[in-house]
Amino acid sequence: MTTLPGRRTPRILAAATVTAGLLFMTACTKTDDSGGAKTAGGVQLVKAGQLTTCTHLPYPPFQSEIDGKVQGFDVSLIDLVAKNLGVKQAILDTPFENFKTGAFLNSGECDLAAAGMTITEERKKNVDFSDPYFDATQAVLVDKSAGVGSLADIKAKKVKLGAQAQTTGEDYVKKQGFDPVSFESSDAVLNGLRTGQVKAVVIDYPVVQGWLKDKANANAFKVVDNLNTGEQYGFTVKKGNAKLVAAINKAIADAKADGTYKKLYEQWIGPYDPAAAAPSAPAAS
Repeated sequence: MTTLPGRRTPRILAAATVTAGLLFMTACTKTDDSGGAKTAGGVQLVKAGQLTTCTHLPYPPFQSEIDGKVQGFDVSLIDLVAKNLGVKQAILDTPFENFKTGAFLNSGECDLAAAGMTITEERKKNVDFSDPYFDATQAVLVDKSAGVGSLADIKAKKVKLGAQAQTTGEDYVKKQGFDPVSFESSDAVLNGLRTGQVKAVVIDYPVVQGWLKDKANANAFKVVDNLNTGEQYGFTVKKGNAKLVAAINKAIADAKADGTYKKLYEQWIGPYDPAAAAPSAPAAS
């Protein structure tokens, strides 16, 4: 996922395991003598007693606001990191452009960013990535009435195609010779398809999996292609924050080893693919 929406005011939201107003300092969190750095499990935090996560909402099933709390696959994985550190996760909703530059990490607003973010060489210039935690593909989702059965078919019949602005999916179809209609968010892409602004879209497959759970959507729309673009998602931290990267990587590895990853995958994404938990190559530094 890559998106570049308009600017908006960041807002703090409660994670599923954090009750609003109950972000407290735990026994294993301390402030150093200078009153500056706050640490938990040897990891320096921007705020004592909490692991502050920057995200961009909504992006189901990875993170979205449900019943007043931010929940999803990313949220659940980072909850595991917070638990290991003996703190709670707090979530800050911010423009995605800050993740590309690392601005909110560098300014001390957040400890990490979790936003279904594809690991790219360009982004590595500004932030450090965790090990990959999810192998993503792009789905070609179409209106059943469009009469198309593949991406090539969409091009041949000149069917109007949509994609999320500044995403790897949009980049892919542009390289294939398309001039897609750009939408600001994944929700906007799917709404554009639902309302007939476009007859086909390219969007991250996990998003489609969740969307098609709705019977009305499944009756009207279908996936006709699944594009393996070689994308892997990673969490990001401020460059040089090796201890937090190590803590995140440990939580990911432990979850894959003890079955927690599988449980969360089935809860948030859908039928579990054993390949999803196979050891992935670490993100190159």
